[in-house]
Amino acid sequence: MTNSEWTSNGKRLLLKLSGEAFCKPGVGGIDPGELELIAGEIAAARSQGAEIAVVVGGGNFVRGAQLAERGDIVRATADYMGMLGTIINALALKDKLESMGTPARVCSALEIKAVAEPFIRGRAIRHLEKGRVVVLGAGTGNPFFTTDTCAALRATELGCSALLKATKVDGIYDADPNANPDATRYETLSFSEALEKRLGVLDTAAFAMCQEHDIPIVVFDFKKRGNIGRVVAGESIGTLVSGD
Repeated sequence: MTNSEWTSNGKRLLLKLSGEAFCKPGVGGIDPGELELIAGEIAAARSQGAEIAVVVGGGNFVRGAQLAERGDIVRATADYMGMLGTIINALALKDKLESMGTPARVCSALEIKAVAEPFIRGRAIRHLEKGRVVVLGAGTGNPFFTTDTCAALRATELGCSALLKATKVDGIYDADPNANPDATRYETLSFSEALEKRLGVLDTAAFAMCQEHDIPIVVFDFKKRGNIGRVVAGESIGTLVSGD
């Protein structure tokens, strides 16, 4: 499969953003410049006719697993704290999108009526059909599940034609390109190859769900301006992981 083949099947996309996308390297919180870049890229892709749902991480505030490893806070509680971090990011992204003239809604897997509507599949789909960007916070609403797994789950539930995984590098490599200048980038991979090579792009549960429901994954450098639009247009960028 190529990018042009899956884009011809529809342009309802699930974008997975890490919490670190919202801040400068090595700094937590939300950086205004990074937020503007993220929102601008999403707004530009939407203007091309794509329906976009976004799953956001919360690592710029709290990483549940790492927090629990330090002791004192049990893993379930730490994971819920991480979910609250994703809500902060989701609210920031929603407001920035709307300030750019792009309608958006925040849907939360945790019930937080004062700031977000609950995630209801049919309602989220209706938002997408009306041209609104749907920002999905609080992961799956359950501890011990990553936001990668949430991205695969929501992509399946919402009938997305692809899952776009935003990263700091321009695709999947056979080694860490930051540590190994001789690392080779894959243009395409099958799900089986990605799992066999233990490339660690998504967790195993997320890969398995995308494989089972034939949802291709595009791994690309999100910080390069225009890349989401290029993916939507069917250009071959990053690495495409698809069926065997």
